[in-house]
Amino acid sequence: MSSRHTERTAYRSAVATAVTMVALFTLAACGGGGDDDEANPSAPKKSSASSSASTDAGDDEVDTSKVIGELKGANGIEIAVHSAVRDAGGFVTVSGTLYNKGDRTFRAAEWRSEETAIKSKSSIAGATLIDKSGKKRYMVLRDTDGQCLCTTGLAGVQPGESRPVFAQFPAPPANVAAVEFHVPSMSPVTLELTEG
Repeated sequence: MSSRHTERTAYRSAVATAVTMVALFTLAACGGGGDDDEANPSAPKKSSASSSASTDAGDDEVDTSKVIGELKGANGIEIAVHSAVRDAGGFVTVSGTLYNKGDRTFRAAEWRSEETAIKSKSSIAGATLIDKSGKKRYMVLRDTDGQCLCTTGLAGVQPGESRPVFAQFPAPPANVAAVEFHVPSMSPVTLELTEG
């Protein structure tokens, strides 16, 4: 084998390695789903459904001084709900703050959805909205990868810690002005919907 052929083979191998590395870095930058949300647990998740909506959960600042309802659970776990906004795209976004006022680390294991195809762990994916007048229950929306459009990364909320939380749902009919917000293992609360 000539040295020129060896050089050409080495060059092709180096180019193939570079192309593979660029592809891997591009895929990593685009995100891969899973439960890597620990770094930013409150960041809204984008999907084809949420990007087509006129208002995304992260587009508007939430007024955390305003509390429109409170949910209470065991061991000092509380959620103060700041808003329940219906947008023109047909979604309702509920935003709040999770407080651990107890003396144990909270892991949100019971807040996961019971659906078997759902990938979102340590999340508020099991939350629901109830339209009592229409007798309908609305579950947290999912993206095309099965990730909830909600807060994830609630694996270790320490005593005294608070975290922002949100969940997006399909909107009930326009004539529905209030819904009941349920989070597993917590007391439900009635929320007035506002237009976004």
